[in-house]
Amino acid sequence: MGRWRPPVAAGSPYITAAGFEALQEELTDLWDKRRKVVTALAAAAAEGDRSENAEYIYRKKELGGIDRRIRYLQKRLPKLKVVREFLQQEKIFFGAWVSLEDESGTESLYRIVGPDETDGRKGHISMDSPLARSLMKREIADEVQLTIASKTSVYVITGIRYETS
Repeated sequence: MGRWRPPVAAGSPYITAAGFEALQEELTDLWDKRRKVVTALAAAAAEGDRSENAEYIYRKKELGGIDRRIRYLQKRLPKLKVVREFLQQEKIFFGAWVSLEDESGTESLYRIVGPDETDGRKGHISMDSPLARSLMKREIADEVQLTIASKTSVYVITGIRYETS
């Protein structure tokens, strides 16, 4: 039996068209990967004693992780609302690319996306994050104060742009 985990609060249901396509592609890839893992699991099970069979134990855990992600995606995808048009161009809302300058003059670029497509390497931040929530409905040249763990940072919005995907 697995360890009990409390249910995670559902994030906002919004997603960009590119993010939705990526999740659908991930689901398809997971089904393909699952087929291969089941084949490897069957081969490992045929080797005999399963209690000391490392390959069998590894494949069972891998299959559990794949099944968990498939279940999550199958439940989450129908609930998502794909945003394809960004009407507001002067203020920050979902889908905006935002340029920020901190107190030391360092520029940062972030895109506000749904929680299912958050990726720090690409600069995609969740619309549910403290930074994104403090940026919503702001305009260029507005100052934003963000306090996290008793540290306050001040940012100035230097640019806003939207891309249709």
